[in-house]
Amino acid sequence: MAKTGSNAPIGVFDSGVGGLTVAREIMRQLPEERMVYFGDTARLPYGTKSQNTVIRFSRQIVRFLKTKEVKAIVIACNTATACALEEIQKEQELPVIGVIDAAARVAGDVTENNRIGVVGTTATIGSGMYEKALKQYNEKAQVYGKACPLLVSLAEEGWLHDTITEEVVSRYLKDLQYKSIDTLILGCTHYPLLRSTFRKVAGENVTLVNPAYEVAMELRSLLQERALSCDKDVEQAGKKYEFFVSDAAEKFCELANSILPYDIETVQQINIEDFETEDFREETTCKKM
Repeated sequence: MAKTGSNAPIGVFDSGVGGLTVAREIMRQLPEERMVYFGDTARLPYGTKSQNTVIRFSRQIVRFLKTKEVKAIVIACNTATACALEEIQKEQELPVIGVIDAAARVAGDVTENNRIGVVGTTATIGSGMYEKALKQYNEKAQVYGKACPLLVSLAEEGWLHDTITEEVVSRYLKDLQYKSIDTLILGCTHYPLLRSTFRKVAGENVTLVNPAYEVAMELRSLLQERALSCDKDVEQAGKKYEFFVSDAAEKFCELANSILPYDIETVQQINIEDFETEDFREETTCKKM
């Protein structure tokens, strides 16, 4: 790739705001990099949809991100990683990474009793991808998955510290606590938004694994290996960070500004079904909180 290509943005996508936990770590750990983020807010949650549907959605988003001339793509969604990563990697020349492998690597290393819990969407848990990945890093790992389909909607509603959310988390974790797990993977990028609730319910003796930091580290290594790291002193063309959604731009702004290290000013709403046409793009100015 030409030198100018190394200064192209990174594409990041998720079904909604959950992937912003990954975007936040990329901003922190790779501050020189540009980024284009897409949240498929019109079609969330992904976790209740079929694999074929998630693959179709992911392909559409990748095509959109490529119109922004991204140099690499991060699938910041556990469900899309589980259902679509392998297909997308086969189809694309540019590097594409997901979030499952990084989390599995860390969990397999930090566990002391080899009893690891995974919470995620129905599709992620049903795919068995976490168990498969964990076995690659720790053959002794006993993996216990629990689908938590209500939590994405609670996070998207902004009920991050609500008693109802705590009750739902308690019900979901009850089965895993009986398994005496010492490590719990937050296997959905929305779940780190509920980290304090998971910590309260799981207890101090359980290590919580948030894949966002590890994904940022994996991305840094990938860019360095492929000579794609942005020049630190380059004068950036256009906005450093751009945000796009498929629906509910104002609500996305509100939640994004509570998650990211700085307030975003605008979010563009596009028709992801036909993103090539400019007529389907609508810009929303974020309201200051």
